[in-house]
Amino acid sequence: MDDLVLQKIAISGPTMASMIQCLSSSPADVDGLLFGHVTYIAPSTLSDDYAQTSPDSQLVATISSFLSFPSLLSFYDSLGRVDSSRLFPTHLNHNPLIGWFSSRRKTPLRPSMRESSVARSLSSLPNLSLPIQNADFNSLFAPCIFLLFTTPLQDQFIQTNQYRAFQFQSSKLCFNPVSIDIVNIGPAFRGHYGSFSPTSALPFLNCELRRVMAMNEDRNEENLIGMKQTAKDQSELDMCAEGMQIGRLNRLIGPEAVNYTAGLEDLYEKMLSKIKSLARLVEASSAKVLEQENHNRKLRYKVARSAGVE
Repeated sequence: MDDLVLQKIAISGPTMASMIQCLSSSPADVDGLLFGHVTYIAPSTLSDDYAQTSPDSQLVATISSFLSFPSLLSFYDSLGRVDSSRLFPTHLNHNPLIGWFSSRRKTPLRPSMRESSVARSLSSLPNLSLPIQNADFNSLFAPCIFLLFTTPLQDQFIQTNQYRAFQFQSSKLCFNPVSIDIVNIGPAFRGHYGSFSPTSALPFLNCELRRVMAMNEDRNEENLIGMKQTAKDQSELDMCAEGMQIGRLNRLIGPEAVNYTAGLEDLYEKMLSKIKSLARLVEASSAKVLEQENHNRKLRYKVARSAGVE
C-alpha cells in the first residue's frame, strides 16, 4: 500500500523561532520529537467566480510543539532502532507524535544513513499512527515527518541556520522533500484557521455589572490619585512657567482661548529668552573648555621638549 503524500508542513512562527533558538543555544548536536496533527485542508481561492470548481483538499501536517533532548541517541540506539519505551514517558501533551528532528553543525543538508534508519523504525511502529482530521474515510498517518537543521560548512560572521523538511515513505524507503509554511496572519492561511479547533476551554468570564457602591469607591480612589498628580504637576509647572496656573492653561482651549492669547504669547517669549540665555551659557562654557585644552596642549609640548633637551 502506498503512503499518503503530504502537500506541505505548517508550523507557526513562534514555534519555529523557539526551535531555532533552542538548537542554536545547545553546546552540541541534539535531536527531539515533533507533535501536532494531520488534516485535510481545502485551499482558499479567494475568487468571485461562483462557477469555478472547488480545488482538491490538501493533506497538511501541522507542527504544534516539540521536545528537545540534551544529546543524540536519546530514543534510539546507534543502529537507528527506536526504543518505544523511551517515547511514551515523554509523550505528555495532548497532541500525538508526528515525527522527529535532528540538529547538527557544519554538515550537508541531507539525511544520513542513521537518520534514515530512525525514520524507518519510527514510522513502522503501529501504535504511534494517528488519525487524519477532516478525512472522509478512516485512515491513519504514521509519524514519518523529519526536520533537519544544519549550519553552513564555512564559518560566517552572521549566525545562519538552514533547515529542510522531509516525509519518509516506507513503501519506497526514501525521503521525500516537503515544503514548509510558516503560518502567519493573512489570506493565504485562511484554511488553517478554518480547520482550527481549541485544545483547551476558554476561562469563565464574569460579565455582571459591578455594584454602585463599588463604582463609587473606585471613583473616589481615582479622584484622590488625580488630585495628588495634579498637585505634583502644578509644582513642576510653576518652576517652568513662572506662575502660570493650570486653570489658566485649561482656558486656552475652547471658546475663551481668544482672551488669553496674550498670556500665552508672553509665556512663549519668556521661554525663548530662557533658551537663549542657556545657549549663551553653553557657548561660553565650550569656549572655556577649548581654551583649557589648548593650554594643556602647550604645557604637554613644553614638558616633552624639556625632557628631550635633557
